[in-house]
Amino acid sequence: MPKLVSVIIPCFNAEKWVAEAIDSCLKQTYSDIEIIVIDDGSTDNSLEIIKSYGNQIIWQTLLHKGGNYARNRGLYLAKGEYIQYLDADDYILPEKIERQVNFLEATDADVVYGDWRHQRHLPNGSIFLGKIEISEMQTDILASLLANWWVALAAFLYKRTAVENSDGWDETLPAAQDRDFLLSVVMNNHKVVYQSGCYSIYRRYGSVTVSTSSKSRWLKSHYLVLEKVERKLLQNNQLSMQYRHALAKSYFELARESLSIDYSQYLSFLEETLALFPEFKANSKRPVYKLVQDILGFRRAERIACQILLVKRFIYSSFVHSRGQLSITS
Repeated sequence: MPKLVSVIIPCFNAEKWVAEAIDSCLKQTYSDIEIIVIDDGSTDNSLEIIKSYGNQIIWQTLLHKGGNYARNRGLYLAKGEYIQYLDADDYILPEKIERQVNFLEATDADVVYGDWRHQRHLPNGSIFLGKIEISEMQTDILASLLANWWVALAAFLYKRTAVENSDGWDETLPAAQDRDFLLSVVMNNHKVVYQSGCYSIYRRYGSVTVSTSSKSRWLKSHYLVLEKVERKLLQNNQLSMQYRHALAKSYFELARESLSIDYSQYLSFLEETLALFPEFKANSKRPVYKLVQDILGFRRAERIACQILLVKRFIYSSFVHSRGQLSITS
């Protein structure tokens, strides 16, 4: 007899997409599925769409408390031995759950992930599928996650025990939630395996991402995740040189991301990078940067690169401002 799979869909103001997410679960070739939709206090027509499915799904509506609260609530209601998380604006292909359940059973693993692709929605109304993102098997998945490796949330399937033994979804995080959750699962020594094949679709609207909509929020969230996992690795005496280097890489990426909004934060992240891994070197594709780094070291090379970037930004902003003034006076 097949084991029950619980699909948990948090929904907030997703009236355009939630039906497609639910339908993609109803069309699964795997027979034993329950679909749990948690309406997170939507103010659009989402709840009416959810209700229209009647007894085909389990649903609940709550005051708006965020996606992580909704996911945790969904798990509380779930009865399945396997857990599939699916955002209300994404969808999965019909064979996804059957393939991954069979793979987990065959490998005796706790978590499986596959490949995925974007479905891009452009401002002019056109829609197209991006290239398939090959996730690949990671030699050390914890090191990969620490170094900012990422796979779309829908591409995973979990044994319930792996979810229950984790720290759950951190309801204080406004961004980087899936990275935090997966780190928690992996650090509890669960076996995570890769199965090739693309059966998960992740929507992307224009050029807007979580980082570009509020870069400061995105930076703070990722910093909190890194700080949390670094503290846990220290407590468990697991902060090896490999993990130090992976964390340093992530701090360096945060430093570069923060350069456009807060120079002092850039310096702070840079110090975090070197405190964790004093011999850190940036893996730059620019030959000039690599040459300067080899001769003068990472810190000086980064200082020079930073000054050049700031000068370029100043020149660009001055040019844009002068053109704007010219168009006003003309």
